[in-house]
Amino acid sequence: MGYQVGLTEEAQADLGVVVRFLAQQSPEAAERIGHELLDAALTLTLFPRRGASVRRRPGLRKLTHRHYLIFYQVNETAAQVEVVRIWDGRQNPAKLRLP
Repeated sequence: MGYQVGLTEEAQADLGVVVRFLAQQSPEAAERIGHELLDAALTLTLFPRRGASVRRRPGLRKLTHRHYLIFYQVNETAAQVEVVRIWDGRQNPAKLRLP
């Protein structure tokens, strides 16, 4: 039995920012990377703890895909994974706000 994976509004907005930025250079790459990021998040249905723990953020984990970081929380009781941010790791980390 797999976990349910959902994206917060902020994570959905992050994904939109990534795709719009990439689309300025290559619409095909934007579509491909957008799908890859969603697919990476959906792998958490079977392996919710595969990402690394985030230091000094209890309960928060991160999954890396290319230059992107997918931050998420696992609710074992409800068998749910909530993706809270999708961040381009090349951006200034001081601007990243995590729960």
